[in-house]
Formats: sequence, structure tokens, C-alpha cells
Amino acid sequence: MNFSIRPGTHDDIADLVQLSLLAWVPVFQSFKQVLGSNIYSHIYPDWQKQQSEVVAKICQDSEKISLLVAEVDGVVAGFLAYSLDREELTGEVELLAVHPDYQNQGIGTALNQYALEAMKANGIKLAVVATGGDPGHAPARKSYEKAGYTGLPLVRYYKDL
Repeated sequence: MNFSIRPGTHDDIADLVQLSLLAWVPVFQSFKQVLGSNIYSHIYPDWQKQQSEVVAKICQDSEKISLLVAEVDGVVAGFLAYSLDREELTGEVELLAVHPDYQNQGIGTALNQYALEAMKANGIKLAVVATGGDPGHAPARKSYEKAGYTGLPLVRYYKDL
């Protein structure tokens, strides 16, 4: 499959929000299964609304965020948003999503590699990304590992009261 990567624009944001909602359905299903309905409903009373707002906010912040968009035959297939901290010389992947129809075809890895090259070209010395350890995040972990990231397992606990 042929795809291209280009800088994202404000005109892409609506498509990126919709793509992210489709891509992250398994993540939120996994969260609900892992956390149980009570805790899940406290944290994510309306995950689609919450995620739509987060994605739009991050993607609109063109002063702090660099946005990459992957296209297949002119169709938005995935995106990655990253930020640079020039004082700390770190770059962070803020968001990564690939449309379900295009997952497991190298788009996530290519977006990661493109971002890492851009970070390096900007003098960044350390790239950082955070993702979940739940089953729904397994594709994201695989993509980050293929791009050369080293994982540090962390655990966050929740207790329903």
C-alpha cells in the first residue's frame, strides 16, 4: 500500500477528530473492561465528547504542536501530533491514531519515524511517548516499539468508592 505523509493543517482537524474516534473505540472498550463500569463511568462519562475536545485542542495549537497526516489516495488514514521542548531538548508524541481500515500496514510506524527524524533535525536529544498498558493499546505499543522506543512499565491504580 502506498501512502504519503504531509504536514497537517487546520483544515484537517475535523477529519482527524473523526478518525481518532474510530481508531480509539478498542481503547475505550478495553478501559471499560479493565476498570469496570463504575470507575469507567466516573472517568469517561462521554469519551467521544472528551476525546473530540482533546484532539481538536491539541491539533489546533500550531504554536506548540507539529501535526503530521498520512494519506492513502488522498484520504486521511492517520496522524501524529508532537511537541518540542527546546530547553530540555525533548520531543513528545502527543497523539497518534490510524484509521481502523489502514492499521497494521506501517502507517503508525512511518508517522513515528517521520516525527523522530524531524525531532532530531531540530536538535532534540530524547523522544518521549506515553500509552496505555491495557489490551486496547497493544497496537500503539507495537508501533512505538517498532519505531525504536524503549518502554518503562508504569501502573496507575483506581479504586471505586
